[in-house]
Amino acid sequence: MPYVGDGPPTYDAEPTALPAADPDELEDLVADTVLDGARYGSSTLRAASVRGDSARFRGEPRRDSLLTARFGSGPGALILVAMATGARATPGAHRAAAEACDWIGRAVGLSHARLAEDIRGGRRGDLKSGLHRLTDRSLGKLRAGAAEQGLDPDEYSATLRCLLVPADPECRTRVFFGVGGGGLFRLRDGAWQDIEPSVVEQSGAPVMGYGSLPAAETPEGDRLTMDLGITTPPSPYEPAPEPPRDPFRFRASVARPGDALLLCTAGLAEPLRGEPQLARHLAARWAKAEPPGLAAFLADTQVRVKGYADDRTAAAVWEA
Repeated sequence: MPYVGDGPPTYDAEPTALPAADPDELEDLVADTVLDGARYGSSTLRAASVRGDSARFRGEPRRDSLLTARFGSGPGALILVAMATGARATPGAHRAAAEACDWIGRAVGLSHARLAEDIRGGRRGDLKSGLHRLTDRSLGKLRAGAAEQGLDPDEYSATLRCLLVPADPECRTRVFFGVGGGGLFRLRDGAWQDIEPSVVEQSGAPVMGYGSLPAAETPEGDRLTMDLGITTPPSPYEPAPEPPRDPFRFRASVARPGDALLLCTAGLAEPLRGEPQLARHLAARWAKAEPPGLAAFLADTQVRVKGYADDRTAAAVWEA
């Protein structure tokens, strides 16, 4: 398996040990690798989640979870990519990550028609507040489930990073949201741009449902997130979930033809930021006119870097 940097990584390039299995809980097993893809309108999606070298060597399950889903049909359909990473060195981390993806998938699926309409209508403020609420409720349910199982909610937790892509070929707005570390990058004109939204602290009145204050804006016209610090329940009769420990992040931007947008967990974001050779390698591979096939995308996401052995989960969208 290829690598970049000043030397080969310490661990073997291929899986060594399988995680231990319980014959009564075989549904708890996690595959070493998950791969998916699709094409809608002018956009091509590739997504992969791969167990890290360290977990492969120790026989530990993949802590990253990946969900790709289409809600609705025709131009009104909405594609969701959700990825989560369970807490390090914590039993059940892979279950927490899977549950985080399941909860946000259900929440987005139930609201997909409204979300798709807001994306096409350019209502970024409404999207930010609505997705903030859905994220808080999903992670709140994860913490509540931990308490019911007698687990520490701080340990039975996960980062959560999501991408929404409308199937409408006339709409090129791509929406990122989530909580926790990772990366959001854009490959434009052969060069990487790190567009992970910074958090802007702001105080204000409670955000009700899909209403929100205007978002901060960059010179390029991309909106950035605001952490309002207040989570409002969908009705006065339902208590507000406890907000996540990490701030909510949001970005909605309009893609240009030729762009490639990359969303990833920390396992790929850290070497991409820390090893220039990896950034150059992936730029050369992914700046071509045609997006890579599934096998090629998987191979690209597995290019190894010494000192980085965590799970890698990545989703990329190429714009024709």
